[in-house]
Amino acid sequence: MAGNEPGTRVCTMGPMRLDFQLVLLRRMADHNPDLVDDARRELGASLADMRETNKRWQAMVRSPRSRSAAARYRSVLGPPEWETKRAVGDLECAVWQWPLALWPTLRFEVLVGSGGAVWNEWLVRAPGAPAPTLETYADLTPWSCTIDEAARAFAPARPLEGTAPTRWGLALTLPGGGQAVAEFTWGLLQRTALIGGPR
Repeated sequence: MAGNEPGTRVCTMGPMRLDFQLVLLRRMADHNPDLVDDARRELGASLADMRETNKRWQAMVRSPRSRSAAARYRSVLGPPEWETKRAVGDLECAVWQWPLALWPTLRFEVLVGSGGAVWNEWLVRAPGAPAPTLETYADLTPWSCTIDEAARAFAPARPLEGTAPTRWGLALTLPGGGQAVAEFTWGLLQRTALIGGPR
């Protein structure tokens, strides 16, 4: 990632989308502060910028006058780059995706149900982008894959309760029968722990 002086914003997608990336990074900082610091510098933002942006986001989310989550994403990120419909069980939802400068091979995806309710909000692999090679425990490095990619590569995978909003966990089956626990923030892998058995 290229570095820039803190406070010098570098963004080709508009300031609101830049600020949203800082919101994503703030939640990831608990697990990977070094990666987050590098990404923050690439955006030309200071640590104070990230904290203040996250504070404004939380205030907007919690405001009693806040618009719906679906409307909020359109307001902050603009019209989705890509839209479609998807069946989830017996129900159908709208799928919206936006590109983000920090992760060019990923998209921020929001699933929207009837009435504008947001069912899910996370990072996914961009259409046409190559998936990472995930064959062993050593391949599970921070930010290397999305939750769907890890679940497919190390099946059967069992969902685990997340430790906070926008966080998910998976119990993964490793080659040879071992198991690992993987933690994700906004759908992106943050850290893993080996439970036991072969790697």
